[in-house]
Amino acid sequence: MMKNRRNWIVPTGTEPTEMDKKVMHFQNCGCLVPRRQLILTPEQIEGIRLSGVINSGVLDEVAKQIHAGMTTAEIDQIVFNYTTAHGAIPADLNYEGFPKSVCTSINEVVCHGIPSEKEILKDGDIINVDVSTILNGYYSDASRMFIIGQTSPEKEKLVRVTKECLDLGAEAAKPYGFVGDIGNAIQKHAENNGFSVVRDYCGHGVGLKFHDDPEVVHYGRKGTGMLLVPGMVFTIEPMINMGTYKLFIDRANGWTSYTQDRLPSAQWEHTYVMTDNGLEILTE
Repeated sequence: MMKNRRNWIVPTGTEPTEMDKKVMHFQNCGCLVPRRQLILTPEQIEGIRLSGVINSGVLDEVAKQIHAGMTTAEIDQIVFNYTTAHGAIPADLNYEGFPKSVCTSINEVVCHGIPSEKEILKDGDIINVDVSTILNGYYSDASRMFIIGQTSPEKEKLVRVTKECLDLGAEAAKPYGFVGDIGNAIQKHAENNGFSVVRDYCGHGVGLKFHDDPEVVHYGRKGTGMLLVPGMVFTIEPMINMGTYKLFIDRANGWTSYTQDRLPSAQWEHTYVMTDNGLEILTE
C-alpha cells in the first residue's frame, strides 16, 4: 500500500457518512485514497452521460463511413461536423496545441496520431479512432479499433485481445478495490496472449476536467494504486503492443507515439462511473 497525504477530509461541522467511514478506514491504513471532490454528484454524472451519448454517436458515425481509400483528415472532418452539429465541442481540438478534433492511430502508431490529407487508409490497416467530447462543460472520452477490409490473423488477434483486456479490466474494478486490480487483469491477459502492455500512458479521471485523478495504469499488482470509490468517473484505455511495450514520440510533431520495434499496437477505451455494484459504462 502507498502512504499518502490526507486526501479525504470530512467537512467541518458535518457527520461522517458511511462512505466517509469506509474511505477514512483505508486512509488510516496508509492507502492512497481519492480527494473527496472526485466523488461526483448524480447531476454531474448525468452531465457526463449526456456528453458520452454524443461521443458514442461520433464513433458510430465514423463506423458507418470508414473505408479503404479515405484519408484520416476525412475522419477528422466527420468528428468535427457531428460533434458541433450536436451542440458539443471536440475536446482534442487545440488541447495543449493538438491541431485536430480526433486522434487517428494506424498500425504501429500507439496513440495521438494526427489526421492528415496525406494519410490514406488501405486494406489490412488497423486504426484506433480516439474521440473526446465536451458538452455543457462535461467531458467524455472513448476510442474504438477498426479493421480496414481484411487484415492478418495476427492483427485481428491483437485487436480482439485488446478489447478483451478492456472488458477484463473493467470487470476487475470493484467498489473499494484498487486501480492496481484493473492493471493486473489487463497485464495478465495481454501477456498470456503473447502481447505487451504500454507503460507510458494510462487511463485517467474524466468528467469535470479532461484529465484528473486517478491514474489508471494498465499493468501492475492487485491491491495497489488509488482506492476506487462509488461516484468516481474515469477511463480505462489499454494500449497493447504486438512486440515490445517500448515506444518513441515523433520529434517533428511532438505528439504521435510509435512502437519502438514498429510492430502493430491496438487500443480500446471507455469512460466509466464506479457504482455500488461495479463499473457502469458512460461511453460505447
